[in-house]
Amino acid sequence: MRSKMHTRAARLSVLAALVGAGAMASQACGSDDAAAPGTGGSAGTGGNAGAAGSAGTAGTAGALNWTESVGAEASGTDGMVVSSSPTAARVGADILKRGGNAVDAAIAVQFALNVAEPMMSGIGGGCFMVVYDKKTGMVRVVSARERAPAGATPDMFLDSLGKPLPFSQRVTSGKSIGVPGTAKAMQLAHDQWGTLPWKELLAPAITLAKDGIVVGGRLAQSISGSFAKLDPAARMVFAPSGTPLTATDTLVQTDLANTLSLLADSGVGALYSGPVAAALAGVSQTNGGSMTVLDLTEYEKNGAEIVSPVEASIGALTMRSAPPPSSGGIVAAQVLGMLETLGLDQHAHDSTQKFHLQTEASRLAYADRFAHIGDPRFVNVPITALISPKYIAARAALINLSAANPSPAAGDPLSVGSAAPMYVPDAPVHGHTTHFTVADRFGNVVALTSTIEQVFGSGHMVPGYGFMLNNELTDFSAVPGGPNQVEGGKAPVSSMTPMIVFKDGAPVFTLGAAGGLTIITSVFQTFNNLVSYNMSVRDAVEAPRTFGALYPDISWENGVPQAARSGLTALGHSVDPGPSTLSNLQAMTIDASGFHGAADSSAPDGVAIGLSLLK
Repeated sequence: MRSKMHTRAARLSVLAALVGAGAMASQACGSDDAAAPGTGGSAGTGGNAGAAGSAGTAGTAGALNWTESVGAEASGTDGMVVSSSPTAARVGADILKRGGNAVDAAIAVQFALNVAEPMMSGIGGGCFMVVYDKKTGMVRVVSARERAPAGATPDMFLDSLGKPLPFSQRVTSGKSIGVPGTAKAMQLAHDQWGTLPWKELLAPAITLAKDGIVVGGRLAQSISGSFAKLDPAARMVFAPSGTPLTATDTLVQTDLANTLSLLADSGVGALYSGPVAAALAGVSQTNGGSMTVLDLTEYEKNGAEIVSPVEASIGALTMRSAPPPSSGGIVAAQVLGMLETLGLDQHAHDSTQKFHLQTEASRLAYADRFAHIGDPRFVNVPITALISPKYIAARAALINLSAANPSPAAGDPLSVGSAAPMYVPDAPVHGHTTHFTVADRFGNVVALTSTIEQVFGSGHMVPGYGFMLNNELTDFSAVPGGPNQVEGGKAPVSSMTPMIVFKDGAPVFTLGAAGGLTIITSVFQTFNNLVSYNMSVRDAVEAPRTFGALYPDISWENGVPQAARSGLTALGHSVDPGPSTLSNLQAMTIDASGFHGAADSSAPDGVAIGLSLLK
């Protein structure tokens, strides 16, 4: 668990370790960038409709000279990539320098993350990708949440007595494996907005997997900590000698390289049919699940989709984020609206009152999440009513500045009347995921959150193909009933909250995080750090966060003052005795001077790469 002990001085030492004493200085990069073809598209991946700012852009960067700003915070006038993985961030920056747009870079980053952060995300999982297309001025979301196989049933996580199976058993069960969507999402994004060839975007990940990467401390810790749940195929990759790889070892992923090469040559259809699909479904069935090749082929046809974002006005700003089956956009909009109504900025940043208000608002919003949000193909989610000013004002009126609400309940947004007790999930609060953000010199912006759920997902790797499978279906309610019960073909509710925020129609910052249920609370707290407390992007990301959305407990990161914690206890909250690591958040602000990125120190090697053209 992380405790936020990274002081400013410690943070600077991380920068020095990453890129040397001159980490934040701009460095000339020469003109060694390869020229790129004018448009994307390849066999099996579709065309190039509506490329984001793409007309005349690809293929123009080869003769340009660039400077870079690299570190845990960075700035650039003509591009930015922020990621918890320096390997993946470098891939994205190189794509931008070769003339690709933000979507091109994001696709390349996501495939590189499958190699560099296999414990967090990959083609065996799902994602939400928020895209701002400068050319059209539109924001769209690529929604690619995993789905339950057709054979899934509402009671599949219950034992013979009708009690929920222990979470530790659900994680590694084949029943927990959802039909994955990330690969399909990348294809959809490329078809809609990409400019560089599909093969070119997968090439860096293929090389990394084939040649190997240095494991590093974070991946080594994840391998060691999750070793017991890794299946034999996964152990052959992450513990080839029988013991977990260490930080200084080299991780070679030959099977994954071959799989990515197959996707590069044939398109992502190769994942959803044929031998790969048969092997994937076989892992599910061997471990008690019901997934079939038909489930996979159906997902390729009708799974991932491009949809409109959840949109809400917060003062002079407009936030746009992922819609259901993610709860992130709705819950964040509710909490931010309540806190604006209550005048959060009247209270000091480190005050008991601030932490109390954000806790109380999050409890009401999470109660609504559990009562009203599900997969919109199965549940009528009242999005407009949930984020309407009238309903948010009614919810804010329930918050008492002088005491914790002992029974936070869901409201009825359609009548602004009756309430229902909060449902409390029996799964762990913390999960694992990855988030990154990209901006290009053409004005396009991407915020992308992807996941395989817990660290190394279900612990199962597709043998012979080298990628881990999610345990995403544990995000369903284990007990039948409610909007998030298990159903065949349904997607479980997510907390992923990739967000782009606008002022006067232009993007001004992006946010997103990893950390299960704590994702949403981390995002809205960082939003308020930027907006209500006028922090720099670095300070906003590093400010200690709390999580108290599930009554009565409040978890907190190192740096939350003792006086505030004591004050919360006096108001009736149950405050954890020690600090926790709640999330890993990446952010970028955009102003007249360019892009400013910050990577959360909870991933010590997280990095921002700012790009500037030499004029």
